[in-house]
Amino acid sequence: MTAADIDHAIRATIQATWRVAQPRLIATLSRMLRDVPLAEELTQDALVAALEAWPSIGVPDNPGAWLMTTARRRALDHLRRGRMLNGKHDMLARDMLQEQEIVPDFDAALDDDIGDELLRLIFTACHPILSREARAALALRMICGLTTSEIARACLVPEATISQRIVRAKRTLSNSGLAYETPSGEALSERLASVLEVVYLIFNEGYLAARGEEWLRPQLCDEALRIGRVLAGLAPDEPEVHGLVALMALNASRARARTDANGDPILLMDQDRTRWDWLEIRRGLRSLERAGELGGGGGFYTLQAAIAACHARAEAASATNWQHIAQLYAELGRLVRSPVIELNRAVAVGMAEGPQGGLDILDQIADSPALAAYHHLPAVRGDLLQKLGRLAEARQAFEAAAQLATNGRERVLMERRASALQVRDN
Repeated sequence: MTAADIDHAIRATIQATWRVAQPRLIATLSRMLRDVPLAEELTQDALVAALEAWPSIGVPDNPGAWLMTTARRRALDHLRRGRMLNGKHDMLARDMLQEQEIVPDFDAALDDDIGDELLRLIFTACHPILSREARAALALRMICGLTTSEIARACLVPEATISQRIVRAKRTLSNSGLAYETPSGEALSERLASVLEVVYLIFNEGYLAARGEEWLRPQLCDEALRIGRVLAGLAPDEPEVHGLVALMALNASRARARTDANGDPILLMDQDRTRWDWLEIRRGLRSLERAGELGGGGGFYTLQAAIAACHARAEAASATNWQHIAQLYAELGRLVRSPVIELNRAVAVGMAEGPQGGLDILDQIADSPALAAYHHLPAVRGDLLQKLGRLAEARQAFEAAAQLATNGRERVLMERRASALQVRDN
């Protein structure tokens, strides 16, 4: 390997380690400093230190532990510089110095009401002092390590808007005097809706990565599902918590069948259903049933879980009840007006009633600003046009989808679908 190849490999390792370790680093430093924005800033310092040091010293045996140790040292230096080492800080500093060379137990529970460091970080980011939109953006930045462009894609808003939200949210948290905290009682209920939204977005990013060359980020799916189950224990009587858990479990059950041996995507209708995780499906169906028992059958997450359940209950793709799925999307659209929901309804209607019915729905949302750069819109159009035999138009739609796709795997998938259409001259 050339020096350039080695440097590229090391940087790729740093980025991969960072994506996994970042939320744990921020959570640990937030606990130490009681300042979430400062914790994120110091974790960024640890990333810079790795970028500077590893090309010279090589990748450490435990890169995650290296980042954690570096980040904690940055935090300790900050406490010292700020003359904040009172008796409590002295004790904390001694503990840290003793543990600097010990690999941290990232999964160790903390002695608090939630007992989960990442979940406490999400609750802090979802403080009602922040706007609803800012809470989601800040949490996605800290928990998922998403860039502003990736968050903008997930939220279907301009990148500049997301950047402003994050800056303002950090400033608000820093100036408010609020600390890294665990809510309980009414405070927990007050933030629950925002927390569910964040967990939902985290799962979605894992289920279909916004950028990069991998279609899936399974660690995010696993983390979101784990946090969702912790939330179900904290708020057992909230139907939408169980609805979200059901949705995530049912979608996660298909993980092994969603890619081939090379990591290329396999679309739902082409998946080998024997590879689905039927234990996870049963868990998801039980959570969905619990949401219904609590009277939440018409909730945002529960309706989506019901759609996922339709797929899970179909033994073969041909047995899918698309008519019921279309009805569920219509009900979801009445609950939350969203062009993305209408896009999904177009798919279901196209399967239930024929592709022209799906195209009619697409025509109604084609000019939606939120979908202007959303590659799924031309992708769905291409699929419907192909079924109608309008191959030249279908190919153009898939080519447009490939140009808009920001995930490498999806871009290649769209390119392949476009090139596979052999359009004959009339």
